[in-house]
Amino acid sequence: MNARRSTIDLVPPTERAFLLAVDTGSDEGWSAEDSLAELASLADTAGAEVVGAEWQNRRHPDPNWYVGKGKAEDLVHAKAETGFTMLITDDELSPNQQKALESVLGVKILDRSGLILDIFAQHARTHEGRLQVELAQMQYQLPRLTRLWTHLSRTGGGIGTRGPGETQLETDRRVIRTRIAKLKERVEAIRRQRETASRSRDRRLVPTVAIVGYTNAGKSSMLNALAGMDAARAEDRLFATLDPTSRAVKLGEGQSAIVTDTVGFIHKLPHQLVDAFRATLEEVNRADVLLEVVDVSDAHAREHRQTVQQVLDDLGAGGKPRLVVYNKADLLDPAAAGGEAPAPIVEGAVLVSAATGFGLDELRTGLSALLADLWEDVDVAIPYSEGELLSRVRERGTVDISYRGRDVRIKGRVTPALAGELRAAAEQWRNAARAS
Repeated sequence: MNARRSTIDLVPPTERAFLLAVDTGSDEGWSAEDSLAELASLADTAGAEVVGAEWQNRRHPDPNWYVGKGKAEDLVHAKAETGFTMLITDDELSPNQQKALESVLGVKILDRSGLILDIFAQHARTHEGRLQVELAQMQYQLPRLTRLWTHLSRTGGGIGTRGPGETQLETDRRVIRTRIAKLKERVEAIRRQRETASRSRDRRLVPTVAIVGYTNAGKSSMLNALAGMDAARAEDRLFATLDPTSRAVKLGEGQSAIVTDTVGFIHKLPHQLVDAFRATLEEVNRADVLLEVVDVSDAHAREHRQTVQQVLDDLGAGGKPRLVVYNKADLLDPAAAGGEAPAPIVEGAVLVSAATGFGLDELRTGLSALLADLWEDVDVAIPYSEGELLSRVRERGTVDISYRGRDVRIKGRVTPALAGELRAAAEQWRNAARAS
């Protein structure tokens, strides 16, 4: 009986969350109510029960209280009515704002960034994902040590320890900075490994596609549908997938590509996450083209695309060639639910349902055409000694090959990477011929 009771006691109670936002009117397309609805989904994903929400219209958040002091004091009554054990704000708080709200309410104060970091920590399953989440958390916590660590007495104590010494807070900061430096080194090692793997793919001349989009738009489901297998974990929850998954996908007429599912983006994505996950997100930069997945059934699809564009711009990939695919068409169109009729293509965007397969053929055709548009015209001569390069040209290019007395003429269309290799080899051959 005692053992049974102690086991039950180990299960933590569900935290009761109250949500708070400031509506400055400056967030185009997002009202405070809309943003709080998304925050509620985040809280639910983290495992909290949302028991209430409020917002205040202000020109800007109060530097001391986030909301006005009067509204902060009103939250005491809301706490008595709802019994909330945690307050979650829709914007990132300064350490002073967190401390002020804690002093009035006596509960855990968490902001949107902290909540997203917590979700990432729950969902990171690979060693790489855990490293990147820990780095983001450490960077987030460092300026907040005055709130998180209240033991400010001098380190140690007693005989032999008296003197200036250093405060516990300074020790804590030093420990975290050291840990951040080590984590950055390990994440950088991951980046180098990915770069090596990417160069290997380039040598094989396999085109690459990175799936990008707002969280829960159906990116993992899209990869699964294209690859014809459960390649990536797909759930109807925010940030269900953090770790990138790559699979070979057939596009038709013998063409294939490596397609990678990447972490989803979200409104007010913490900058610490963008920095920490840069090693993973560089898959976006290295990809030949982007496949942007948009949830066509979401009322905020336009705002979601703006958020995705902003993050891509921050990564330096905003101008990459891109195919837009509007997913979850089965929620809007009966024909898509049955997967029978051909999918329309409007201004280069494809209407698709990853769940039913509607539009997948058109999507493959669109990707194939987009990749083909990147190919370059070449008309070069290279020596017979470049046999390995010539072999790859035959395999991956659309070219006419003429064997001549001293060299081989190659005329046609090839991938940009292969075009660069051919031009370099041709230039080297010309220089050698002049020198002789």
